[in-house]
Amino acid sequence: MAPAGARQAAYDCDVVVVGGGIVGLATAYALVRSRPGTRVVVLEKETAPARHQTGRNSGVIHSGVYYRPGSLKARFAVRGAAEMVKFCAEHDIPHRVTGKLIVATERDELPRLHALVQRGRENGIPVRELGPAQIAEYEPHVAGLAAIHVGTTGVCDYGSVAAELARSVTAAGGEVRCGAEVTVVDRRPGVGTAVRTAAGEVVRARAMVNCAGLHCDRVARLAGDVPPVRIVPFRGEYHELVPSRSALVRGLVYPVPDPAFPFLGVHLTRGVDGSVHIGPNAVPALAREGYRWGSVRPRDLAGTLGHPGTWRLARRHWRYGAGEVRRSLSKTAFTEAVRRLLPEVDEADLVPAPAGVRAQAVGPDGTLVDDFLITEAPHTVHVLNAPSPAATASLPIGREVAGRVLAALDAAR
Repeated sequence: MAPAGARQAAYDCDVVVVGGGIVGLATAYALVRSRPGTRVVVLEKETAPARHQTGRNSGVIHSGVYYRPGSLKARFAVRGAAEMVKFCAEHDIPHRVTGKLIVATERDELPRLHALVQRGRENGIPVRELGPAQIAEYEPHVAGLAAIHVGTTGVCDYGSVAAELARSVTAAGGEVRCGAEVTVVDRRPGVGTAVRTAAGEVVRARAMVNCAGLHCDRVARLAGDVPPVRIVPFRGEYHELVPSRSALVRGLVYPVPDPAFPFLGVHLTRGVDGSVHIGPNAVPALAREGYRWGSVRPRDLAGTLGHPGTWRLARRHWRYGAGEVRRSLSKTAFTEAVRRLLPEVDEADLVPAPAGVRAQAVGPDGTLVDDFLITEAPHTVHVLNAPSPAATASLPIGREVAGRVLAALDAAR
């Protein structure tokens, strides 16, 4: 199945992108826009794009206020937020720039809130500090000792963004093939990369981009590389306010996050359709696509439990994890967490909403990778950690990955 040689005619395309989520599609979009005529094929294992992380999140356009100055997350989220708003406006995709509140409800959270003010300003983000009376002006039903208002945050429909990216790639001569799960990767140094799908289809390319999200480390191993991380799936469970209570939340409201974790805590999000989502928590998933406790895949679970980083992570943060599991199993406990921000909420006001699974990269030492992670190998670029805010940052991430793969193609000529 390998390419027969370096002749142009031996290749089905210049670049094959594995994964049709928003990052894979943004990469293909960047390739066909930055170098028209580049032949790109996107392979997505599901029957349509954006079925996992892209289509199962709260739809927030993140400002970049949380992320370490100079990091890829900070740079790409700040840039990506503005670009995402512009992209949505140009293509008539539902979106709103609402701003958001990050609210401290306990005194021990105030130093962390003030640190976020400084971080936001270092990242070039407009941040305004608020007292209780000013909080009430934005969100009359939210309780807090202090808050910050971040004006560049918004919401959009990322499924529609992904669909528009796919249309644009196709219009430029690329292909997006669904139902194409990659099962074999054959890389030949100095020649290129060929992939085979579960259906037996073979695609020969000069280079491969791995944007497989929940399965990115597996695809890296198929290519013969040894990824420095393992994907450990965390399920994020959501509830929704019943329509009669949705007026309790006007926009976006977040707690002050724990800096030890990449998770932002249970927050309140009024989406583009007017519904109010509450969540997510973060509990270990028993399958990489485990959207319920009953979703168990022995292979996935064995991979998670066999990773030494999983046990080191559990030993270090078991108290935090136990609290998340309790809120998952008990609606009463989940409601208690929500009531810290929104005291008027009762259990009866919350109804379950679809869950998501975060593809979290974990190092062998148990470290949760807190930045985007992109690695390179011969004829290959791997995106090995791209959870939230990757949807917000997808356009800059796509350009970064496209730039790397085009540079590699140029060097090989």
